[in-house]
Order: sequence, then structure tokens, then C-alpha cells
Amino acid sequence: MNDTAFTFQTLNPDTIMDALFEQGIRVDSGLTPLNSYENRVYQFQDEDRQRFVVKFYRPQRWSAEQIQEEHQFALDLVNDDVPVAAPIQFNNQSLLTHQGYYFAVFPSLGGRQFEADNIDQMEWVARYLGRIHQTGRKKAFNVRPTIGIQEYLTEPRQVFETSTLIPKALKANFLKATDALIAAVTERWDDQTDILRLHGDCHAGNILWRDGPLFVDLDDARMGPAIQDLWMLLNGDKAEQRMQLETIIEAYEEFSPFNSDEIALIEPLRAMRLVYYLAWLIRRWDDPAFPKNFPWLTGEDYWRSQTTTFIQQVKVLQEPPLQLTPMY
Repeated sequence: MNDTAFTFQTLNPDTIMDALFEQGIRVDSGLTPLNSYENRVYQFQDEDRQRFVVKFYRPQRWSAEQIQEEHQFALDLVNDDVPVAAPIQFNNQSLLTHQGYYFAVFPSLGGRQFEADNIDQMEWVARYLGRIHQTGRKKAFNVRPTIGIQEYLTEPRQVFETSTLIPKALKANFLKATDALIAAVTERWDDQTDILRLHGDCHAGNILWRDGPLFVDLDDARMGPAIQDLWMLLNGDKAEQRMQLETIIEAYEEFSPFNSDEIALIEPLRAMRLVYYLAWLIRRWDDPAFPKNFPWLTGEDYWRSQTTTFIQQVKVLQEPPLQLTPMY
């Protein structure tokens, strides 16, 4: 779907408050923007001093059916007692519309930042990821995409080819590094791996901590291998990552089985995320928020560094995958 030219310039505070008023919600505070580049998300308080979050989806990115699948997944998780931020339903509808925008309202659920280097918190998160995947396996997404080579590598490569943001003098080397990375990932990718409904973007920024973890932002929910929701929790050097992964898998398996063959997909998935993220920045460049927040994307040093990063990732992909400590 072509969503590259859209910006949110027509979404103003009056439009937002009118949309909420149509659902019986009177805003009694300012609209505080929350950190989101893809969509527009605001926190507010109503006249009863209840706090909410309203999320306006970027038009042309997801269809109504795809957003509804995201919402249903969140509601399925809540029904299975998984702590996740799920949309509020109005007359049995969670996906709302106003002046051509799709939007949803969520309860405002505060929390501290998840501590990615806290092994106890990591165990908690892994247990709940096991429960998320229990729910995820009960049925499949029908219209949301599946993680794969086409969306994460082939289409971004086409974006790079036509982009004017990449300096002409550096583009050939950058594309060469991109092609080498795509080839290395393709060699390691396994289309036969079991797939299920995933959170899809389960990094530390999408996990809050209250009395335990709270998972937010299912906007990137997709079908894919279970390891996609685990690998982004890893940090540090290889020894640290191995210890973390062993901890994660042990806790995860209290609720869901884990296929250890998927460990070999960690570096391919990491490479795919690098390529996909960079293409996403280019696709969104017409949105005024992006040049403002990512000014380095126009600099030659940035593209040199990305070329180097891609070359280094090729070398990582040529190494043996992460090995767990043998169990005797």
C-alpha cells in the first residue's frame, strides 16, 4: 500500500476533540503528545478526571480489517489475563472514524520503564511472552502481514534505489552492501519455521513496569516466528546475550514450547530490522516530523556509517549462530 506521501497536517486539536466528543468523551485537559512517529498519540484527561490515550492511525498504512485484527489480538490477550494495553470499545466497536481518520481510545496505563538489564524483570517478561504466544497460536491473522524477505528486504532495497536522500557519490557502495546483506540473510532465512501471531515490535520501549510487565503498542503485530518477540530483549556482548537468552527461554517455556532451531534466525531478523527501519525513515521523509527529528539522514557521514554497519552485519551472519550452554 502506498502511504509515503501522507502527513498529519490536517489533524489539529479541534479535530481530535471533536472526534472524542462524538464518542461521549469531553476533554478537560490539554492534549499531551506521546512519543510516536508512525501514528499520532495523545494523552488527556476527561471531565471525570479519568486519563485516556487516543491514537490516530496513519492513513493508508493499515486497512480497517488489519487494525481490527490488531485490536482483536489485544482483546484476546486481555481475556487470557495478559497485561496489555487494549482499546476501549464504544457500542462494541474499538476502531472509530472521524473525518477520514481511523482512531482508537485506550485507558492511560502508567508505569516505570522496563529495565532491560534486570534479569528478574527479564524473566517476568519472558513468562508473559510465553503466555502471549499461547494466545497467539490459537488462531492466525488473516489480513495482517507475515515477516519475510519481500517486505523487510526486497521492498526496502527498491526504496534505496530511488531515494534522493542517499548521496549520489555513496549510493553505489551502499547498494552493494545492501545486496550483500540481503544475500546473506536469504541464505540463512527459513520459510518453514512455524509462525504465529506476534507482538512484532517487543523492544524495551514497548514494555512498561508496574507490579510486573505491561505490554503496549501492538501496531506492528504480524505473523512470524516466536523468536521475533524474544531477540530484541537481548543486549550486551555475546556472552551476556547467551546468558540472557538462556534465562528468557527457561522462563518462556513455563508457558509455551520453544523451538531452539529459531535461535539461528536472530541475526537474520536483526539485519532485516536494520534494513526495514532505514527504508521506513526514507518513506516517511515527507512527514515534517521526520526531518525535524532525524536531521542526520541527510548527512554523508550517516550513509557511510550505514554502509559499514551493513558490511559488519554480513560478517556476523557468516558466523555460527548463538549457542546455548549444553544441558547434561
